[in-house]
Amino acid sequence: MHIKNLSPKSDPTDSQAAVAVLREARRLHRIAVSDALSKSLPVLRRVLSSHTLHGVSLPELFRTRSTVQRKHILRTLAIEAGFSSWEAYRLALRTMSVDQLEHFDMIQREIGYPNFWFSTLAQAQEHALKHGGKTMRVGQQAVVVPLLAGG
Repeated sequence: MHIKNLSPKSDPTDSQAAVAVLREARRLHRIAVSDALSKSLPVLRRVLSSHTLHGVSLPELFRTRSTVQRKHILRTLAIEAGFSSWEAYRLALRTMSVDQLEHFDMIQREIGYPNFWFSTLAQAQEHALKHGGKTMRVGQQAVVVPLLAGG
């Protein structure tokens, strides 16, 4: 029986969506292990909030950030997209296009903060109806980001 490659490295059978997620994971991994607090802490917070790493505080994770591996970032992205693991997410990505990665909207993530975060998608949608913006699920939570000009 042949088992497909589920490693974090690019695979010739990867869709453009999977390649985009792998590229984003590589970028986030570089940021996570950087010395700049303002850059690494937001990524490390995401890793902790996805429960990818257990039993470590944010300050401790920053001190030992060199232990963060690409697989931790990939699992974080999978959890944020609503999947239980990177392997499950990667399989799903094979049938997706980049346009279907709304929960992983790289353009919106470049806007920066402040964005409005909510405990549930329903709360975020209610806020967006009243004040505008686009809702995106991020794991169990949701965020409302401003619409880009022309979007």
